[in-house]
Amino acid sequence: MTSPKLAARPLLTLLAITVAVILVVPVFSVFFGALQSNNSETLLHLANTVLPEYISNTLWLCIMVGVGVLFGGVSTAWLISAYQFPGKRFFEWALILPLAMPAYVLAYMYTDLLQYVGPVQSALRAWFSWTKEDYWFPDVRSLSGAALMFIFVLYPYVYVLARTAFLERAASMVEASRSLGFGSWSGFYRVSLPLARPAVVAGVALALMETLADFGTVSYFGVNTFTTGIYRAWFALGDKPAAAQLASMLLMFVITLLTLEQYSRRNMRYHQQHTQRHVAEQKLNGWRALAATGLCALPIMLGFFIPIARLLWLGWVEGEQQSIERTLVLIRNSFTLALIAAALAVCVAVVLLYAARSTRSRLMVQLPRLVGLGYAVPGSVIAVGILIPIITLDHWLIELWKMISGHTVGLLLTGGIFALVYAYLVRFSAIALQAVGSSLSRITHNMDSAAMSLGLGRWQTLRRVHFPLLRRGMLTAGLLVFVDVMKELPATLVMRPFNFDTLATQTYILAADERLAEASIAALAIVCVGLLPLIVLSRQISRKESGSVC
Repeated sequence: MTSPKLAARPLLTLLAITVAVILVVPVFSVFFGALQSNNSETLLHLANTVLPEYISNTLWLCIMVGVGVLFGGVSTAWLISAYQFPGKRFFEWALILPLAMPAYVLAYMYTDLLQYVGPVQSALRAWFSWTKEDYWFPDVRSLSGAALMFIFVLYPYVYVLARTAFLERAASMVEASRSLGFGSWSGFYRVSLPLARPAVVAGVALALMETLADFGTVSYFGVNTFTTGIYRAWFALGDKPAAAQLASMLLMFVITLLTLEQYSRRNMRYHQQHTQRHVAEQKLNGWRALAATGLCALPIMLGFFIPIARLLWLGWVEGEQQSIERTLVLIRNSFTLALIAAALAVCVAVVLLYAARSTRSRLMVQLPRLVGLGYAVPGSVIAVGILIPIITLDHWLIELWKMISGHTVGLLLTGGIFALVYAYLVRFSAIALQAVGSSLSRITHNMDSAAMSLGLGRWQTLRRVHFPLLRRGMLTAGLLVFVDVMKELPATLVMRPFNFDTLATQTYILAADERLAEASIAALAIVCVGLLPLIVLSRQISRKESGSVC
């Protein structure tokens, strides 16, 4: 029995198109703002001064981070999936923990640990009676140091996707490779890794997009990239055309990255068996078991436990002067923004996906994908893309109000949190679309037909059938958006109202002033909130793994 087509609802269709246009406008306004300036002198000045450095640093950063997360994520995923060694059950879920640590928080903690007056160098000088001239110590505040910070916190993207791909590989194919004489390493390189290539490439692409979107780490380390250039041009120099031109260049970087990711697997097809049995895991002994345990423990220690221990020390031992009232205000601001953005993102996802489900129109099916591109756009670019039309609209509303009432009012849209929440929706609606879409795909059209045959109308079906089934997906979507908003720095820093700080901006401001002990309280709160989706993610992976046993 084929499921009948649901009648298209004009009101829902119009609402979905309107929402999609609103969320896509900031991306296109970046290019419009860059072209509208007609100021070739600005672009020429950038090309002769800072642009080569921006391009070079951004490219090298992407190369180093790409190689680092590829090695760290794939090696740990393969060890967890294919071998038995001491601590494996702990590492299965603990390897995800660094995702809760924002890269800029990690940068602050390692700067505090490794600087000249920090505990590491101070201990070395005390133990060996060294002076400053007696030894050399690497400078963490450098391009390579920034790359390491990103690798420590972003490798879990590759780890999670690669591990899932390795667990879903067909046992028959692996056993066939062994029967052909392939050993553990050659079988991994010739069979398992090619099968997992789409997942690995997707994980690396996610890590690189996060790297391009970062502002706090590169700014604190003094590494000039496109993101820092956009912020400096807009606020420090007041040159909006230059900021728009730099933002458009960074957006082209992201589009190129996504295009290369799609092009790399254009002719590839990957088929997976639905009924699989686990590949027999090999037990490691001796130095091999010790090496596997050490390799899995290293990224967790560097990316989570060492910085979290330093955060606790700074916050509870050296950060006693932090104002409790001020901290509560920051928490309230952060939670308010995150709750509003999460709720609206879930609503956006339901409207777009349900409209696409209710019609066979190609336009409606493509709208969620178009809106989802916002996640690939850095927060600083979104901020520029929003401020260009919003400021124009704000001035138009002020003039209109003055004509009507004869009185002048302040900024209506950019003077509050409206524009900031707008930026969050453009940036993170893709996360809600993915989570809600996964749940909605499990609701067949036959359920709709059965509900309507029982006398339920379309809205009653949505309320009494779909919403209960979507509840878990909507809750997961809201939680993920909530945590990402808590950590978001570039868009918040650019678009926050006057005298309005969040945990993320306060952490950055205090750390920039070298007040790391005070910044640790806000940073610790961000990390604790970031642990929530990781618990959900770990449970989902464990459920999938247990469900794959036949």
